[in-house]
Amino acid sequence: MTAFVGHKTVTLEQLQALVTYTAIALPSSYYFLRWFHTVSGIQTTLPKNFPSPEGQLFNTELELRWKQHGATYNVLLLSKAAPDATLNFTPLAGEWEWCDRNAYFYDSDETKFPRGFLYSEANGKPGYSKAVPVQQRYFSDTQTATIHFVALTVK
Repeated sequence: MTAFVGHKTVTLEQLQALVTYTAIALPSSYYFLRWFHTVSGIQTTLPKNFPSPEGQLFNTELELRWKQHGATYNVLLLSKAAPDATLNFTPLAGEWEWCDRNAYFYDSDETKFPRGFLYSEANGKPGYSKAVPVQQRYFSDTQTATIHFVALTVK
């Protein structure tokens, strides 16, 4: 199935507009933000302490990743379809396709996460439920059959 992989560099204001844009931030979106000292966990609403130096927004259609680089943010869009042309994403070279696979959560007492790993409950409060309907979406180049990106997606 044909996919879109694109990138662009944005300012903080443009990133804020992008993660709240209705064609990207669908009602079923999840957020995962990363700072140098902590992570937000998987949340159903955009955390109040946004922006973060790194993070991602994902839903059934796409994953949007960002990483701060000086005063700007590098943004990567991994999507089942091309975005609205007004968003001005530059497509990555290649012919892309996607494929969904199951994802498995770590137990809350996994030693990789000494303080546990929080998932957002249905009521939006942090908890340890594994009920978040998450899958992995593989993005591969059709010419080489190489998987270049693994994105999170919602079932």
